[in-house]
Amino acid sequence: MANALAAAGPNSKYKQPDTAPAGFWAGCWHGIIAPIAFIISLFNANVRMYETNNTGRGYDVGFILGISMALGGSGSRACR
Repeated sequence: MANALAAAGPNSKYKQPDTAPAGFWAGCWHGIIAPIAFIISLFNANVRMYETNNTGRGYDVGFILGISMALGGSGSRACR
């Protein structure tokens, strides 16, 4: 179970042989945990915010959606 919820990095489950690249849902998860992963990455070189072995736009959309959920949404409240 721990590998299913793993952060991006050199020991990621997406770097294992015969494994599909990270997709939309992995992007969402990595976006949600990005603030925590960033802090950990400052002290541990094996943790990254972004998975390099990904499907492309699907992962990117999921990552942006996840990071917007983690950081509070669209920012519409800041304009008021």
